[in-house]
Amino acid sequence: MAPSKIAADGLPTSSPAQFPPYQLLPSEPQYVIVLPRYPRRRPFFSRNALICASVVILLAVAVILLWPSEPQVSVSRLRLRRFKLHLIPLSFDITLDLTVKVRNRDFYSVDYRSLAVLIGYKGKELGKVSSGKGHLRARASSYVNATLELEGVEVFSDVVSLIEDVAKGFISFDTVTEIDGLLGLLWFDIPLQANVSCEIVVDTNNQTMTSQNCYPE
Repeated sequence: MAPSKIAADGLPTSSPAQFPPYQLLPSEPQYVIVLPRYPRRRPFFSRNALICASVVILLAVAVILLWPSEPQVSVSRLRLRRFKLHLIPLSFDITLDLTVKVRNRDFYSVDYRSLAVLIGYKGKELGKVSSGKGHLRARASSYVNATLELEGVEVFSDVVSLIEDVAKGFISFDTVTEIDGLLGLLWFDIPLQANVSCEIVVDTNNQTMTSQNCYPE
């Protein structure tokens, strides 16, 4: 033990404490494990399913666009040229001028063999007129003129109804326009048919047409 020293004031002083030398412990080694990166494999089934779904959708759209449809027929003009009523015997003469619009909505041409216009009274056919054949280009329209002329038409089955209509001053007639054609699709001819009906009301006093209502069938 080291001897104590005496300070200047006469009091003894102790020497600083002695500590054993400190040695640092070796640090433990740290290990880092690096895993290799493998490329993610895309599921084979999902890719094939997506391709199949796309093909099905494209085929469905193609069928909808290319599937043949009937031509659209409408009456663009209907005029009563002549109407005359005979009392003895009870009959009438009628002349109608029509302009029919035929529209081909398909991507193929259409050859129509005939266009017929029929007139009827109370569901009974009174007469008809037919026009010649024609050709419609793809995605195009055509106008066909037709004149229906009937003379001395007698209505035996509905003579009572005709007398009542004559007394009222108005007679209602029905007209039907029919088109019969063939659609040229590759090496095949697909038959097509379209109709449009009109209801006309004729004033027997001044022999004019007061109203008309046309609708496709």
